[in-house]
Amino acid sequence: MNTNQNEWADTIVLACALAGRLEEAGQYNIAKLLRAAADSQLRQAAYSLDLPEDKKALAGEVMSFVGALNRLDVSGDLITAIQTGAMRMSEGHLPQIRETPTPYVCRSCGFLTMLKPRTSCPNCGAWKDTFKRFRPVYWLDAFDPYTSLEKLRRTPLEITRMLSGRDEADFNRAPENGGWTIRNILSHLLDAQGVLNFRVNLMLTQENPELKSLAVFDWAINDQERPADTLEILATYRDSRQEMLARLGSIPLADWWLTALHQEFGSVTVRQQVSYFALHEISHLPSIARLLEGGSAN
Repeated sequence: MNTNQNEWADTIVLACALAGRLEEAGQYNIAKLLRAAADSQLRQAAYSLDLPEDKKALAGEVMSFVGALNRLDVSGDLITAIQTGAMRMSEGHLPQIRETPTPYVCRSCGFLTMLKPRTSCPNCGAWKDTFKRFRPVYWLDAFDPYTSLEKLRRTPLEITRMLSGRDEADFNRAPENGGWTIRNILSHLLDAQGVLNFRVNLMLTQENPELKSLAVFDWAINDQERPADTLEILATYRDSRQEMLARLGSIPLADWWLTALHQEFGSVTVRQQVSYFALHEISHLPSIARLLEGGSAN
């Protein structure tokens, strides 16, 4: 950041304000550039912060942050949901959708509500359907079925290529930051593949089933009952993926829009779940590459 904090913050606010006015004037291409500039600056500033990885410590940071939010004009319902989520996290749980509901923000004036808008914005009158819905992860913005299938097909092949010629010493080398090894990452991908298999089968055979919220990330370091050979984990992951691709490739197109009720994310479709897992595993590829280069996973 080359400017003082006040000037930097004023610039970001102005970028967002100009983008909104430009959109009103129909100048969407200029507006998108200003929004990209603001988003990039915010992410760069956030990326440079050193925050704890331990879940209890991180939950403590969130609770401290609530104090800062209380000094701003922030919805009390939002603050309550944040506090509830942090408390559940500190207890070792994943907060559920009923505890941390989806926020909606008016794209025009910023009014925030924790309920799906049923009427126009009470501040500026913006139409209810223009509110921005804040999903927990962008992975729920679904690919079309054919793109999802192609990404799911290619990722195991890409990982196999990356690991070609490597051995157990490479797979089990602990990163400097104490994070996951390559073996942990492959175990996690296999676990996630198993969860996706189970959920897809459930959604294709039951009407709007409930999907339990699972702490899949916590399973990665559990090495009990896993084969000693890491490449065997990779082979099982590839084989399971091929079976699932054959299943998904044979279902009617309409079945991609079958729904389930996810304890953590609310109502989701087969299409969203498949897209979620396709993008999720792609997000781990840079970590594998860094570990192969001798760096850390994060």
